[in-house]
Amino acid sequence: MDTFWRHGYEGTSTRDLCESTGLGPSSLYNTFGGKRELYLRALERYYETVTAEQIALLNAPGSAKERLRAMMLHSLDSDLDAAEGRRGCFAMNAAVEVAALDPDVKRSVRRTFDRVEDELCAVVGAGQAAGEIAAGRDARALARLVQSTYYGLRVLSRVQDDRTVLLSTVDSTLAAL
Repeated sequence: MDTFWRHGYEGTSTRDLCESTGLGPSSLYNTFGGKRELYLRALERYYETVTAEQIALLNAPGSAKERLRAMMLHSLDSDLDAAEGRRGCFAMNAAVEVAALDPDVKRSVRRTFDRVEDELCAVVGAGQAAGEIAAGRDARALARLVQSTYYGLRVLSRVQDDRTVLLSTVDSTLAAL
């Protein structure tokens, strides 16, 4: 997963995959069926690990806005971490690079995005029930607004070094709820 995440699908060679897995080319293909199949497994692993982290942050104790902010800040800080290589969101990278060309990749990325949207909708709904977020607006539409901002920040963090600029977008989005 890390190799694809750092280099993208097209930028990852069979040699890169052999080095990262410790397998020879024939063993790699015998074990995984090929680069594409391994990529799909990497997307599944991302869903099971990183998406699960996002969901855990959204389900943590705290107000709705605190939980939304925690998820966005966690990813923002991860994305700005130079030690991590500023690799962004693997699902988002896959959406941009491969999903339009491969229906299985599209389905995998869509699953991730849909799960995050559903959890965001639940948090927004809880915030509305608690009076923290305006109740007169559609929770799903507000969840999609937060999600669009969240993924947009993940792209911006690839080129924007100033955390304060990105943080102001987080705070403005939450204030708009």
